[in-house]
Amino acid sequence: SAKEKAKSGVTMANRKLSTVEEQVTSVLPPGDLPVYEPEYTADEEALAALGYKAEFKREFSLWTSFCVSFAVLGLLPSFASTLYYGMGYAGTPGMTWGWLIAMAFIQCVAASMAELCSSMPTSGGLYYAAAVLAPPGWGPLAAWITGWSNWLVQITGAPSVDYGMAAMILAAASILNPGFVPQNFQVFLLTVFIMVIQSFISSMPTKWIANFNSVGSTFNILALVIVIVMIPAATNRAEQGMPKFNPASEVWGNFYQGTSFPNGVALLMSFVAVIWTMSGYDAPFHLSEECSNANIASPRAIVLTSGVGGLFGWFLQLAVAYTVVDIDAALESDLGQPFAAYLLQALPQNVTLTILALTIMCAFSMGQGCMVAASRVTFAYSRDDCFGPLSSVTKRVNRHTRTPVNAVWFNTAVGTAMAVLILGGDLAAGALFSIGALAAFVAFTIPIFIRVFLAGDRFRPGPWNLGRASRPIGAMACAFVLLMVPILMLPSVTGGDLDAAGMNWTCLVYGGPMIFILFWWLVSARKWFKGPKINIEHQMIGRGEAGLDGVPQDGQESSNGSSMKDDQNGLDMDEARKLA
Repeated sequence: SAKEKAKSGVTMANRKLSTVEEQVTSVLPPGDLPVYEPEYTADEEALAALGYKAEFKREFSLWTSFCVSFAVLGLLPSFASTLYYGMGYAGTPGMTWGWLIAMAFIQCVAASMAELCSSMPTSGGLYYAAAVLAPPGWGPLAAWITGWSNWLVQITGAPSVDYGMAAMILAAASILNPGFVPQNFQVFLLTVFIMVIQSFISSMPTKWIANFNSVGSTFNILALVIVIVMIPAATNRAEQGMPKFNPASEVWGNFYQGTSFPNGVALLMSFVAVIWTMSGYDAPFHLSEECSNANIASPRAIVLTSGVGGLFGWFLQLAVAYTVVDIDAALESDLGQPFAAYLLQALPQNVTLTILALTIMCAFSMGQGCMVAASRVTFAYSRDDCFGPLSSVTKRVNRHTRTPVNAVWFNTAVGTAMAVLILGGDLAAGALFSIGALAAFVAFTIPIFIRVFLAGDRFRPGPWNLGRASRPIGAMACAFVLLMVPILMLPSVTGGDLDAAGMNWTCLVYGGPMIFILFWWLVSARKWFKGPKINIEHQMIGRGEAGLDGVPQDGQESSNGSSMKDDQNGLDMDEARKLA
């Protein structure tokens, strides 16, 4: 509004703050002074202090940022897609108090991430934070690992969600026509078709996308509440000669023997469903350059998404745990979709189809939200030339929509290539979920670990922060991840029963690309990749004229505090810190 612009649109003449005066943790040295343009808003000044010029319209708010992240969270479709893991490893205990344990620690991860977002509200998000907070000399490597791990999360988001959505659509068709048996190529083609539609929507102007996701997220919340109420209200267990609900002692105490491991380990293995379901709360971080009042609204959206998602997700888990009839039958059904098979066990067919329809519509909104978040991550990394020569294409902002359209379609092409795994069957397609869960944890935790144990005074809290609780909460988040990373790679069976079908391929599908990325670093990238690359004019106070991207102006010494180093006078990140 005009009133808000009048309040936040402070000109260079009025403020002209250096990076040490802004409440940010910047790649620029504290003494650097960004060259502010007239009528910069407070958001644009903070972004300039981080080394970037504003390239998007700020048409997201706290509510619309929450809407995108809640759509990415997609509790209903996420639960449907990961029921095989959540219920299949430990049974209903993993869905009840197992969910509560996992969520308590996930809230620690989310709160720590929100604190980083308030201090560094950029699209690069975790990648930027890792580079800035790492000890001198380690920033580029920390950014390289964090960035690529996070990109793997983002790039697998839409394909995995749309794969689950396609499977549910074809399962519904099979329920209506029992003679129809879905084939892998049909699931693949439908998945790609859905991604293309979502890509067109994600290429629209920011305001349109915000409105679309606002409607989609509202529908997600309403559909979730409807399903949570509908399942216990409409269950026909009594008509099948069973109690309406499973006894509480069984729900909370009877472990399903879905693995060869002890119950405690099986419970931890079931956390993969929680981790994958809740991995969308980072979306406001990546949308912060399009959000007004970003250093407060974006971290609030992260915490709100995690908190609301965790609570409503637990309610859904309880509804299913108390009404499931036969876990074995649900997991091994010919429908190929455990959630659909469960619904047929516990509910009349018309109610089952209604819930599936609601879940499918929510899944579309979720996949589209994943597409939006992923495109912003690709844009941010391209802005720093992480994709080599291709970066010149993927970092362009469409002059009509003011959105990274090229990044959207690049992600669609990569996602289509990854969706080819569907043709290999359920085992191969499951790699899409495995990558997402593990890569998310690694990317989320590297900058949190650095902030808690290594950054010291280099971290400057933003206006939204955890105060004295920051380090303890961050330490709890890191401890949880350290425990879960090896757990996420365990197979469900051991010994002589372990074969290719029972193998957990997470270590390969995530480790393989990351080993290649580290090899690329050692051979080539360490020579040219130096971390976040600023794109705004700035000057070192008392050191002459402004420079751009480390290129000296009129023979002056470069003031670039970014990671790009000029051959003669430019400063890399470490040298900039020394000058500071």
